[in-house]
Amino acid sequence: MAEFKRHTPLRILMTTDTVGGVWSYSVELCKALRPFGVEFYLITTGAPLQLTQKEEIKKVKNVTVYETDFLLEWMDSPWESIDQSADWLLQLEEKVQPDLIHLNAFAYGSLSWKAPVAMVAHSDVFSWWRLVKAEDPPAAWKNYFKRVSKGLAGANFLIAPSSSMMQHIRGIYSASVGGTVIYNGRSSDVFYPAQKEPFIFSMGRIWDEAKNISLLVAAAPQIPYEIKIAGDNNFAGDSCNMAGSNVTYLGKLSTAEVAKQAAAASVYVLAAKYEPFGLSVLEAALSGCALVLGNIDSLKEIWSDSAMYMDTNDAAALATTVNYLMQNEDVRLQYAHKAQSRAATYGIEVMAEEYMKVYQQLLKT
Repeated sequence: MAEFKRHTPLRILMTTDTVGGVWSYSVELCKALRPFGVEFYLITTGAPLQLTQKEEIKKVKNVTVYETDFLLEWMDSPWESIDQSADWLLQLEEKVQPDLIHLNAFAYGSLSWKAPVAMVAHSDVFSWWRLVKAEDPPAAWKNYFKRVSKGLAGANFLIAPSSSMMQHIRGIYSASVGGTVIYNGRSSDVFYPAQKEPFIFSMGRIWDEAKNISLLVAAAPQIPYEIKIAGDNNFAGDSCNMAGSNVTYLGKLSTAEVAKQAAAASVYVLAAKYEPFGLSVLEAALSGCALVLGNIDSLKEIWSDSAMYMDTNDAAALATTVNYLMQNEDVRLQYAHKAQSRAATYGIEVMAEEYMKVYQQLLKT
């Protein structure tokens, strides 16, 4: 492990959300940075912590949690909630006296923080809309655009989980703040391969059009194997029809339950139309699954030739590819091995060292 000059301990005030992959990313980063002498003061937003999330974060000894009911920027009518949270957040900074602010959202970048601000662009509405719907969001999102632009302008440093995402953020919002790409990491102690069984696995926010899990459901009648799907399937009225004789809906699983399913699955499918990084893909790769992914720039950047890529609108082609892998063990194992080898390069140790470099750079400014 690299040696870094640091405070003892280094105090970081971090925002997170409990709805999607940002939560897993935040927990993993906090754990990874404990050996560096970092203490996190973690502010949750978006939704109440679920029991499994509370149990998960309780095990991370360098984290103090502040649970809130603040809304996320992409939720319906969030700005009153976000504005009301501003004074509370600045008061918390005064109380905690952090060395750094680590924001996993955009709008809070415009607050009058005393400490330097690192902002991570996990995803955003405008890039989502353009890649999923091939158009800009409607006029109702103009305020979102202004708020995100202002937040980016207030940050001292910008981080993105892929070069593709960084290009979107800089291009859409004319963000000129210095920054870098740091790929997400996931622990191989949690995700592992086991004896494979003849089923296909997929997971994520099923209600999110970007994940495109509905394409796998549409392909299911042409796939003579069991398909298991995990994740939230209802949010603000959005959902996906999971009907299918060979489709089993598992609901939202804990990290340990996801690991168990991924360990046994032969093929992992995520025909995403938009995915700035894709932690679920990394988890599946660490679990020894062959990968079938959406043919989009970010996933190709991250997985290169270690996955098979599909047109995100072609259910028949998806079925053909999945069946080919399921019926040809040598090919499937070859892709699984390549994915697992690629996944090993996205370790939490590498992620931790890259974040420490950014933190130390900010502390010197």
